[in-house]
Amino acid sequence: MPEVTLRPEYSLGHSEFNDFLFAFVGEEKSGIQLTVLSALARLGLDPWQEAARLSKLSSKAATSALAAAIAALPEGDWKVSDSPSIAGRLVTRLPTQAPQQIKSPQDRSMRREEPKSKARSWLIWIALAAAVVGIVSQLHGG
Repeated sequence: MPEVTLRPEYSLGHSEFNDFLFAFVGEEKSGIQLTVLSALARLGLDPWQEAARLSKLSSKAATSALAAAIAALPEGDWKVSDSPSIAGRLVTRLPTQAPQQIKSPQDRSMRREEPKSKARSWLIWIALAAAVVGIVSQLHGG
């Protein structure tokens, strides 16, 4: 049986930010654990871009920025006043030095698939044109 793998856009991949992004902020009032990834996404931020941005800041600046983001979330089993200590715990999970450019998995997969998609589209149009020419020639010739 052939091995089936997920397309890149359906895979989270391996990012140096996974330890940070999948860390728990706390428990929501519904009882579900809230991850940094979910928290950042709910705030309208790209989690990978924000993780890259935070990793380039000093620990103090990153903690302050993340604390402000956590404070903007609805409270769960934490209070707004807990935001700085939660952020301090989470910032320790960031890598010490970020690569030059970080793209979210969706950005990388879209760029990787673009040439294949264009080539595939052209092949489909060529095949369709050939089929039309074949049908027209059969109708006029036979």
